[in-house]
Amino acid sequence: MPAYLDNAATTKPCEEAVSACIAAMTENYGNPSSLHKVGLSAELAVTDARKSIAAALVCQPECITFTSGATEANNTLILGAAENYGRRKKKIVVSAVEHPSVEETVKLLEKNGFEAVRIKPQRDGSVDADEFVAAVDNNTCLASCMYVNNETGAIMPVKRIFTQIKRLYPDCITHCDAVQAFMKLPIKTADLNADLITVSGHKVHAPKGVGAMYIRKGIRIAPRMIGGGQEKGLRSGTESVPLISAFGAAVRSQLPTIATAYSNAEELSGRLRKKLSALNYITINSNAEEQCPYILNFSVSGIRSEIMLHFLESKNIYVSSGSACSKGGHSSVLTAMGIPDKTADSAIRVSLSRMSSCGEVEALVTAIQEGYLSLAKR
Repeated sequence: MPAYLDNAATTKPCEEAVSACIAAMTENYGNPSSLHKVGLSAELAVTDARKSIAAALVCQPECITFTSGATEANNTLILGAAENYGRRKKKIVVSAVEHPSVEETVKLLEKNGFEAVRIKPQRDGSVDADEFVAAVDNNTCLASCMYVNNETGAIMPVKRIFTQIKRLYPDCITHCDAVQAFMKLPIKTADLNADLITVSGHKVHAPKGVGAMYIRKGIRIAPRMIGGGQEKGLRSGTESVPLISAFGAAVRSQLPTIATAYSNAEELSGRLRKKLSALNYITINSNAEEQCPYILNFSVSGIRSEIMLHFLESKNIYVSSGSACSKGGHSSVLTAMGIPDKTADSAIRVSLSRMSSCGEVEALVTAIQEGYLSLAKR
């Protein structure tokens, strides 16, 4: 059996998601916009899924809009908020370790006249809340900070940041990419003080190609896709009932066990961290005070990431060198943390899921030791 430990890139769909997806393709195949019985049945399936996502985020179902994934959601929310709220206020404050779907969107806005202030992380990977808030002023239309970093697992002080921003600048729109936190950490939209939140299906054991965005009531987002007016005009195009149904089913099946799954991840991550820390050629890069146990980043001294990755693959063990969206490029996250290039070039990201096992962790540690002994001699 393979040891799949690249769950921050994508997860294996759970049985409930697969069953819901197949049922929507073979039985409940109507168009949700059709007025007949078959269409109504499909619409009800979408509604049920919307309720499930809303329950997980503790918000009203009407605040949830389905998308093709987190990239579309982040693009839509950031560009849509900038269009409606950035006509006079041209400043955006964002962390320097955001996912490319946020960072590249901010770069696009910079080309169109916006000023972007990027808050660099501390050495442990987290951003300083006071520094972030201090960068916001009366000219800031949007503040964006991810909840959990996708490369290091650092938990950002989003609640503290957004609460202070809303107290000082209530008109500033707050956005949180919560993709790596969703269904792992408890999220309550009211407590988070986020006007906009992004989540994704394939990170939580649903299929690829579906995500959702939370938009607080009263917040106006200019749509990126126009046409038939589906999703209250925010995201035109026929809804993918199979993918949306699968997303809802995955969330429903896991919602009651978030705390238990988190405890299991803590145990596995703790075991892995302890065993790796005992090896003098390993440097742990995930050291934030608030750390998500589902992600652990470390470097193997003297062995480039891709070389170790291929060795592990030969042992049927699958990890990554960082964000799957960077296609193996140099990690901008580790660079922003001040980690030396040589150490960053040897970085390995292990990411767990609720399906991960102790056996997989043990197999990884053994393979890392074998790999170092074999590759370090070359």
